[in-house]
Amino acid sequence: MALLRAFGWVDNQLNPAGLTAVGTRQENEIAAAACIAQMGQDWIAAKTIAQACFAEADLYLDRRAKWTPPFEEVRSLLASLAALDLKLGILSADTEANVRDFVDCYQLSPYFQLQMGVREGRSKPDPRLLEIACEELGVSPAQTIVIGDSPADIKLAHLGGAIGSVGVTWGGTHATSLIGADVVIDRFEQIQAWAKSQA
Repeated sequence: MALLRAFGWVDNQLNPAGLTAVGTRQENEIAAAACIAQMGQDWIAAKTIAQACFAEADLYLDRRAKWTPPFEEVRSLLASLAALDLKLGILSADTEANVRDFVDCYQLSPYFQLQMGVREGRSKPDPRLLEIACEELGVSPAQTIVIGDSPADIKLAHLGGAIGSVGVTWGGTHATSLIGADVVIDRFEQIQAWAKSQA
C-alpha cells in the first residue's frame, strides 16, 4: 500500500501530478528502492532490486506508446500551430526512446522539431533541460512558451526564463495544481488563440 501511495495511486486513481505521471524512470526507481529499503534491505541492494524489477517489467509490458494515445484534437492543433511557423518540441520526463516511440507510433514527427526526454540525470523543473531544448530548437528561452499539465512544467518555465507558461487541465490535472501559470486552459483551441496573442 505504501508503494502505491508513493507512486501516486490514491483512491483507485492515478494522481496526474504524482510520481508515476510526472517522475522520471530514475525517480520512480529510487522511490521503489526507498520502499524496499524500508523493509530492511541495504540501500545498494534495494536499488539493485528496484532496477531489476523495472527491467523485468519492461520485458512483459506492451509498447508504452499504445497506452498513451494523444487526445483526438491534438493533430489539428499541431497543424494549426505549425501553420504559424512556430517551432514545436516535446520535453518529457520520460526516456528519450519512449518520447520518440510515442511520436513515431502516432505519426507526429512532421510537427515536432524536438523530441526530448530527460538528459544528464536531470528532471523537471531543472532549467538546464529547457536550455538544452531551446539550444536544439535554435531559439532562446525568452522566445519560448512552455505548455504543460504539471506543476513541474510551470516551474520549469519560470526557472528557465520562458516568455510564458500555459497550464492545461485536460489530462486530469486540476487548475489549483497549476498556480503560477500565465494562463490555465481546458480546451485545445485556446492554445492557438493564446499563441497568436503572444506572436
